[in-house]
Amino acid sequence: MSSPLHLAAASWRISSFSGNNGTCVQVAALPDGRIAVRNSNHPDEGVALFTPAEMIAWIHGVKAGEFDDLVS
Repeated sequence: MSSPLHLAAASWRISSFSGNNGTCVQVAALPDGRIAVRNSNHPDEGVALFTPAEMIAWIHGVKAGEFDDLVS
């Protein structure tokens, strides 16, 4: 489990698709190899942690349109 210190010291990157309308997603590579994802508008409300394999599966699914039905 990543400590709050690791998360605070992480180098967060924001998606270029994030806009001024509150759709802001940030990601950070952690020292233990996992990838953290959070809402930049509410960074203290929680972080989702993924292994590299999980993130690869997610990205491939997004690129393939597997989750398009979740948004209008």
